[in-house]
Amino acid sequence: MSLKHFLMHGRHIPFLLGIQMAFIILFGVFVEYDKEADSGKAINANATTNEGNTIGHYYPMFQDVHVMMFIGFGFLMTFLKKYGYSAVAVNFLIAAIVLQWATLCQGFYHTFDGRRIHITITSLLNADFASATVLISFGAVIGVTTPLQLAVMAVCEIAIFASNEHLGLEILRISDVGASMLVHVFGAYFGLAVSCVLRRDVSSEKEGATYNSDIFAMIGTIFLWLFWPSFNAGLAEGDAQHRAVINTYYSLAACCVTAFAISALVSKEHKFDMVHIQNSTLAGGVAIGTAADMMIHPFGAMIVGSIAGTVSVLGYRYLTPVVNRRLGIHDTCGVHNLHGMPGMIAGIVGAITAAAATQEEYGYSLYRQFSARAPLAGTPEFKALHHHIEHLEPGLGRSASMQGGYQIATLFITLAIAISGGLVTGLILRLPIFGKVHQDHLFDDEMCWEVPEADHPQLEQIPSHNASPSPMVLHQF
Repeated sequence: MSLKHFLMHGRHIPFLLGIQMAFIILFGVFVEYDKEADSGKAINANATTNEGNTIGHYYPMFQDVHVMMFIGFGFLMTFLKKYGYSAVAVNFLIAAIVLQWATLCQGFYHTFDGRRIHITITSLLNADFASATVLISFGAVIGVTTPLQLAVMAVCEIAIFASNEHLGLEILRISDVGASMLVHVFGAYFGLAVSCVLRRDVSSEKEGATYNSDIFAMIGTIFLWLFWPSFNAGLAEGDAQHRAVINTYYSLAACCVTAFAISALVSKEHKFDMVHIQNSTLAGGVAIGTAADMMIHPFGAMIVGSIAGTVSVLGYRYLTPVVNRRLGIHDTCGVHNLHGMPGMIAGIVGAITAAAATQEEYGYSLYRQFSARAPLAGTPEFKALHHHIEHLEPGLGRSASMQGGYQIATLFITLAIAISGGLVTGLILRLPIFGKVHQDHLFDDEMCWEVPEADHPQLEQIPSHNASPSPMVLHQF
């Protein structure tokens, strides 16, 4: 192998080895087990069961979310007829990088004691949520970026994401249990901003689906649909977790039925469009995310899911072709329709529900649900509540309307940070050192993979009902 060939096709090798070595060093210097996982702590001296340890509470939800990241998101992108290896395996690679990097970035904000980052099962769950952010952005640029560009994008994005997450949860004190604003909105518009900067002619007959590739993509859809209640409820506790599962369950069900109906409605022959079914059926999980643990009631969750399914399908059918044609923003998987717009709906629904929350409806759990609404420390109101609520932490004394205002403000702050961060990251990715995909290799595994010739034939493209006049077949991620 010549040096020129290595510089052309092997740039990702030293980056991957270097960043993994850096992670090992940083973990060695800064990371240690939290007391629940540390055998040397006195509380674990006689522990023979998980009683009193959070692993038993969080691990089932964590495992569901883990499956979503590696099987759900990965297989959802296998619709591209000649990009199946990369859809699943590069998703695998990028998520593995992000899990480690997010542990560090989020740890410095949440569990750093001035010397060490303490990790628990919730650290792993939060890292999975962070990986979802990058995988959503991945959907906007899949097939038109190199593995090195994607890895660099992931590193930049997580650093910005962790800062925005800290701003929303710790400083502005908002409630976003399903991370629809902090993950879905951020990931979608960050990815679209990167795509905007990387703007190029990406017209290719390879950007299409086949009958078999669409079936594989449906595997991802079903896994995501089944486990989405765990995603939205993973970090909730008690009655809030119970509500989050119920609300997400019914929102997804209503979204699924509505998406099927609207898909057939907007089709010229009133047939179902697989693009819509693979993706718009999931929009209800995103749209209910922020308010999933709030008292929105099952019928309210169903309304939200129905709206999300409708908006997502209509976005596919009418909006995405216009955005691609007039703004020149290529969106391979159409992340705007599944994560962007439904995430905006979630932020608005969450703000309205928070502004309507009362102690009569929530009881004393109102102050766990919206921690900033608890009275200020030392006030008579705080002392009175402290008798009823164990381990109550002082709040900021916000009213319901103020909490709703902070919720909506966080939505637009997240949107601004995501777009600006994506634009800067896109400029970084355009540097020649990171290379770019040759026109002939767009949406093609052969650029990075050893592909058996017999398994990589020229396949006939299935036209999409919502495709723009260009040869693109737009899929939702």
